[in-house]
Amino acid sequence: MEKLSPMSFGIAGNGKVYRNLPVARLVEKALERGEGVLAENGALAVRTGKYTGRSPNDKFFVDTPAIHDTVSWGKVNVPISKEKYDAIKGKMLSYLQGKELFVFDGFGGADPKYTRRFRIVNELASQNLFIHQLLIRPTAEQLEDYTPDYTLIVAPGFLCIPEVDGTNSEAAILVNLEEHEVLIAGSQYSGEIKKSVFTIMNYILPAEGILPMHCSANIGKDGDTAVFFGLSGTGKTTLSADPNRALIGDDEHGWTDEGVFNIEGGCYAKCIGLEQEKEPEIYGAIRFGSVMENVILDEAGHPDYFDGSLTENTRVSYPVDFIPSAAIPGVGGLPKTVIFLTADAFGVLPPISRLDKDAAMYHFVSGYTSKLAGTERGIKEPVTTFSTLFGEPFFPRPASVYAQMLGEKLDETGAQVFLVNTGWFGGKAGTVPRMKLKYTRAMVTAAIAGQLNDVEYTRDPIFNLNIPKTCPNVPDEMLDPRAAWPDKDAYDAAARELAAAFQANFAKKYPDMPENIVKAGPCAK
Repeated sequence: MEKLSPMSFGIAGNGKVYRNLPVARLVEKALERGEGVLAENGALAVRTGKYTGRSPNDKFFVDTPAIHDTVSWGKVNVPISKEKYDAIKGKMLSYLQGKELFVFDGFGGADPKYTRRFRIVNELASQNLFIHQLLIRPTAEQLEDYTPDYTLIVAPGFLCIPEVDGTNSEAAILVNLEEHEVLIAGSQYSGEIKKSVFTIMNYILPAEGILPMHCSANIGKDGDTAVFFGLSGTGKTTLSADPNRALIGDDEHGWTDEGVFNIEGGCYAKCIGLEQEKEPEIYGAIRFGSVMENVILDEAGHPDYFDGSLTENTRVSYPVDFIPSAAIPGVGGLPKTVIFLTADAFGVLPPISRLDKDAAMYHFVSGYTSKLAGTERGIKEPVTTFSTLFGEPFFPRPASVYAQMLGEKLDETGAQVFLVNTGWFGGKAGTVPRMKLKYTRAMVTAAIAGQLNDVEYTRDPIFNLNIPKTCPNVPDEMLDPRAAWPDKDAYDAAARELAAAFQANFAKKYPDMPENIVKAGPCAK
């Protein structure tokens, strides 16, 4: 196996470099360096400091002539000059001089035809353990002749100077698509690493005819594949970890002409409110080798999954094979069912509705949810958000590139599409409990099994959605949101408010969308 030195990454000096340490050694190093503590369940518990979620205002793309016309520039994909990037990189490499470095060489993409090699250089052993568990782990033989396609250098202790470096804060995520590099500075939140890998894959896969997706995926005993789109906190991880189906992956996938493949080799699950009875697969996956972020421990080291005092965005990372029903390797056939997940804090969207192709395209590019507290810095309560493709911050190319590909995939496969509201029912958030997981699971199970294909539907006049009148193992009264509100006028007002938000977002972002797709959205004035 190649022995790496700091000079391998342009870092002067003779600091120690550890390459692909085994899990036990990474845990040992993290404890030795005071980066975290072992919880009673064996997981490494760390705190990420100021940054307990992604920092979207601190992400930049290096704007060069080679990639300029391929990126959708704007509020999400913000440019930074090559000169600023080079200056920050030089200072970061100087900062790392003489420090212990932890390197993980791994893979993104479980289908070997589309795999990319990612080298992650970490200042922290705990973050190296995180990405070791999140990406696809190579064999010793694969490491012998390993050459990275992309390199990520992660230094949370290096702080940018905004007025000098051209950043918005001391933190920065700098994506250099032309030079196949990413720099992550100032943030210890490990989600920035995995999402940087995802961003790169989302940029390169469409050129190969592959639709990259912010989704989870699982597969039944008969080989039927289902994919679950949704923003963080809408239930992708929870709903795809089904003991009766094999988990392909929980967050990032590619859809090829042959099927679906996991981009990752691990899972990154929210911990807030986690209960063994409700989510036994995830609960059982939190053990030695897992990394818990910002989970509060009591004096005996027991995690309190209901304590959100540091953040509501408490997280755990673990290898996908910590889930007993994991599909290894993470590949499946062509999807038969597509689920769009949303957590509606208004409590007005139906718990489940079926979408035709035009409606599917409308809701795919809309990407509605109520962004939940803690997922990003500054979010203290649910906020209505529209995130194109259910993951706008991670898709560098124009939205039309990905949307057109989805439409083609639906035409080719005939997959059934459903919109599932995992949020609130019978009232707004704060006035009623969130939708019971057992009912959401029952609806998803029925959709995947084809049990909703031939039932009677009713048309929602405000949202222009088809709502099933019955669903196995779900009370009929749990399917009609308006009927569940005590005050019907209040429901109508809240529903029209959300419908108007849909329309305003669509008109602003997609003024040239075909009329058939525009008409498939909410129609209330």
